[in-house]
Amino acid sequence: MYPSLKSLPTPAATALAILLNAVFVESASAHVKWFCAYDLAGQPRGLENVLCMDFELMVGLAALALLTGCLVEGTTLGEAMVRALNRVTGLVRTNTEFLFRAGCAFFFIALWVIGDILLTPELKTVWPAISWLQLAIAAGMMSRKTMPFSALGIVFLFVLAIQQYGAFHLADYPVFLGVAAYLALVGLQRDLFGMRPLDVVRWAAAITLMWASVEKWAYPEWSFPLIIEHPAMSLGYDPEFFMRAAGVVEFTLAFALVWTPLVRRFAAILLAAMFISAILEFGKIDAIGHALIIVALLAIAADDIAVTSKLRQQLLAPAAYCVALAGFLAIYYGAHTVLFGTRIV
Repeated sequence: MYPSLKSLPTPAATALAILLNAVFVESASAHVKWFCAYDLAGQPRGLENVLCMDFELMVGLAALALLTGCLVEGTTLGEAMVRALNRVTGLVRTNTEFLFRAGCAFFFIALWVIGDILLTPELKTVWPAISWLQLAIAAGMMSRKTMPFSALGIVFLFVLAIQQYGAFHLADYPVFLGVAAYLALVGLQRDLFGMRPLDVVRWAAAITLMWASVEKWAYPEWSFPLIIEHPAMSLGYDPEFFMRAAGVVEFTLAFALVWTPLVRRFAAILLAAMFISAILEFGKIDAIGHALIIVALLAIAADDIAVTSKLRQQLLAPAAYCVALAGFLAIYYGAHTVLFGTRIV
């Protein structure tokens, strides 16, 4: 499908092919817990299997790509790209608040119609009152004055989900808290210790996706039934190798969301394209489940805040990326060991 990739080293070719395939053909971005059996208490892949040479080469390529993107940002080419993005995303930018309000209304009305879902498709509830709370949250989008109350409703649902499914499971979804913070801050016309409402959502989305990337490395077998059902996803590569590469691509783009303005805008565009293309493959469950994060990514892509990135910050990108990667691996495996008593290696 991509003949020019044959001249590249295998890890480089695979990482790039997976990215191209995810954006333009099919996507591995469907949340596996919504479609396949999973066991969070089960033994994850040992770090000795995750941190193999292929993984390290792909991480090196990702760090180099981040550095290149940061260095381009301060050039004439980078400035031209920013101007082009500003023109293309102007409509989204001027309607960001409406986009969030409409997206939240759609999401919670969909949950109300379905009736037994608590925030995401794999989180179930038997309480009829929850669906009516979700309808009330959607109704709260009609006015800024009621948006903070809707935010409180989202936080309540998140806490209830933690009570039923555990904090480790809900670590998949801090983006909901980010969206709740956005609604509350916009409704009250405030920021959070100097952070704009959109910046809070941006960090929450980045953390959500970086955590989900680690899960691709820890439990690649959860996705194997999807790969069997949709064989084109893996591009003909070994499923375990494909999941490692897909995780690197997702983690890199998620990390980019918290870095310099141009880099994060392009990362948001690529991630949004991946999630939207997944809807075409996996249907309405995927559309509902990813609705809020797609809204957040579109808003990030349109964000034209003028922040001049310093050369020091640009050069620090690879080191910061590797620190973030090591940190998320350590937290995920460390928390799993503490909670479930499993080995790390």
